[in-house]
Amino acid sequence: MTNRLWDALMAPHVESDAALLIRADGRRISYREMARLSAGIVLRLEAAGVRPGDRVAVQVEKSPEALALYLATIRAGAVFLPLNTAYTPAEVAYFVGDAEPAVVVCDPARLEATRAVAGSAHCLTLDAEGRGPLTDGAADDDHTVPRDGSDLAAILYTSGTTGRSKGAMLSHDNLRSNAETLVGAWRITKDDVLLHALPIFHTHGLFVASNSFMMAGAAMIWLPRLDPGELIPLMPQATVMMGVPTFYTRLLDRPDFTRDTAAGMRLFVSGSAPLLAETHRAFEARTGHRILERYGMTETNMNTSNPYEGERRAGTVGPALPGVEVRITEGATEVAPGEIGMIEVRGPNVFQGYWRMPEKTAEELAADGWFTTGDLGTRDADGYVTIVGRGKDLVISGGFNVYPKEVEMLIDEQPGVLESAVIGVPHPDFGEAVVAVVARQKGADPDPQAIIAALGERLAKFKQPKRVIVVDELPRNTMGKVQKAALRAEHAGLFAP
Repeated sequence: MTNRLWDALMAPHVESDAALLIRADGRRISYREMARLSAGIVLRLEAAGVRPGDRVAVQVEKSPEALALYLATIRAGAVFLPLNTAYTPAEVAYFVGDAEPAVVVCDPARLEATRAVAGSAHCLTLDAEGRGPLTDGAADDDHTVPRDGSDLAAILYTSGTTGRSKGAMLSHDNLRSNAETLVGAWRITKDDVLLHALPIFHTHGLFVASNSFMMAGAAMIWLPRLDPGELIPLMPQATVMMGVPTFYTRLLDRPDFTRDTAAGMRLFVSGSAPLLAETHRAFEARTGHRILERYGMTETNMNTSNPYEGERRAGTVGPALPGVEVRITEGATEVAPGEIGMIEVRGPNVFQGYWRMPEKTAEELAADGWFTTGDLGTRDADGYVTIVGRGKDLVISGGFNVYPKEVEMLIDEQPGVLESAVIGVPHPDFGEAVVAVVARQKGADPDPQAIIAALGERLAKFKQPKRVIVVDELPRNTMGKVQKAALRAEHAGLFAP
């Protein structure tokens, strides 16, 4: 038996001196060097007590060695559990208590706080420069633990905005199949170079970006974070960039980001949060490139994508990827094209269930493989999917359903509005009232009453905001998603008697 994920990502390249990672200063780490570095980490993980199936929790800054730790965990037959570097010790305590890892790897500055919540787990450190006991030396040992396709490769915890965070269990074949699909769909080859400025504690940076490029034997310019001043000079060396919408808005804010800067690029991909149609159009006008928007989740990796060759439609996330099925349902019935319903997906990319939550798994993952995403959307006659919001964000005002995206699209067209978030707020008469929180454009001062008036002729009365609140910016998580739960909590007493 082989190790399904390691064999797909790295085994074909372990003797290659081609660059895998390129640092901003030009230093390169080859596939051969990464294989030797990961082999050394495997030996140290096993010495720390890691056995096949054990969890390895990791809360460290992005570095080449952090990627090697991920590969070594897979190679050791263990389960990689990345944690957001912004999580507090109290939050880490929940994840560690739930997953019961054999080892927790953290930054040296967090060691004492981590030890206090790690229980019986062995604590090791890895700093932002990749220094620590795990990376004391490379090894030529080619020891790789056999794992089959159904064995777990990773557990990623959901954001937990509506309650307890859930650990999505992803198998070797879940990750392998999706990387294979993306390599084909986005035409990734060994000649590509990815501008990688995403974090690697999230599915986007770790699985969508890193896995697909390693599988292709391609290179990645490895940046610790998004810094447009650092990224723009490096763009002429790259062919592909993957980012969240914030990446693209920040690039557009820079006068040194020009058509010439992007001339050598062949693909820009956006995901993890909705891309405004305005951003899509402005980016094309500036660079001549149409951003490719796609749709995925922690539980499924990528589900749909606008086509590499073909029409990339602003505001949509494209048709289903090869091998993935998508349907839009209301109750147990699939709705007609263009109608709003719940997005469900099925395919080899869909996770194995939630860690130690069989009841929750049964609620969302059916026995026949269909997963209820929690996202509301439509699908047109050509198969293009448009997401209209999360099911939990649906506003029910006076007994009528209000889909936030419909209202937001109209508000975003108004003068001085950069973007908006429509939420439901408790109301004594309507149950919930529609409220719009609007982020202003730089130097602008949108008029709330003018916005409400502008919607009067375009929306039914029950869909119109009862209040418009203007702010400098909307609250977001680390992947750029607007935090509507935070907005609902902040404005919960708006209509209190």
